Amino acid sequence: MHHAATAITAPDTDHLPAYWQFHDAVAQAQLLAWLPRGRHMIVDVSGPRSPGGELAAMAGHHVLRVIEAPTASQRGADAAWTEERRRSDEGRKRLKGAPEASGTTLLIGDSSRLSFLPDECADDVLAEDRALSTHLGAEAMIAEIARVLRPAGRVLACVDSLVLGMAVLADQNHWAHLVDLPHAEVVLVPWPDGSITRCYGPDQARELFTGAGLRVNWIRSRTVLSESVVTHWLRRDPGGLPRLVRAELAARSDESLGAQLVISASKPRPRGSRGRPPGKQS
Repeated sequence: MHHAATAITAPDTDHLPAYWQFHDAVAQAQLLAWLPRGRHMIVDVSGPRSPGGELAAMAGHHVLRVIEAPTASQRGADAAWTEERRRSDEGRKRLKGAPEASGTTLLIGDSSRLSFLPDECADDVLAEDRALSTHLGAEAMIAEIARVLRPAGRVLACVDSLVLGMAVLADQNHWAHLVDLPHAEVVLVPWPDGSITRCYGPDQARELFTGAGLRVNWIRSRTVLSESVVTHWLRRDPGGLPRLVRAELAARSDESLGAQLVISASKPRPRGSRGRPPGKQS
């Protein structure tokens, strides 16, 4: 059975269907267009599927990738756990000093509670792959993001949209919940796999970020083109993926459309303070 949730859940396979090749190409293009020039310290609290940290490191930035600690059973079954723990310990030791080269440092910890990071240590923060949707207490997470950002620093986030939440509820025949959903302050939607996701309309997303003292620069849909359109296009023109991605990026869509919303926000400088430009280390 096809659920609305499959609009944002890629199949677990090495050979992605045409639509997911398109989706991932668009997400990477949006991130590369957003990344700053120069060499920045970027904290990455994105979900597990996001390649954002790797792309930022490849672009010359230094990335602190915060990953959730696995459960005891996962640690026992995962031979990579020891290596990740070693790299995390090394990363914590390097926090007090400025990075000497681009690359990625792993930190194992709670990505929604960044108490192990000092204030204003990051030039930018990535919260891709639904990070603010899967962490239901998003207010605490965005407050931590604002705390670790330097003045004029930016954050790029991707969240599940209200449109997607309504579609999932409709799939589950929760018709009574749909009437008041657009006006609810917090929208929590049960997922087919038993988990819960927090969905946002543009106004709710703005309120979340501004409530943490951040300025929203823009909100856009991750993708506007539907799976059927993308599949039909690529079936007719298998080599047309780059053109299709350019068409998506050039589209000027209403920010409330799409299964996911991408948000870019920044931390204002204190009044009367010129501050230290992001990317400059003391």
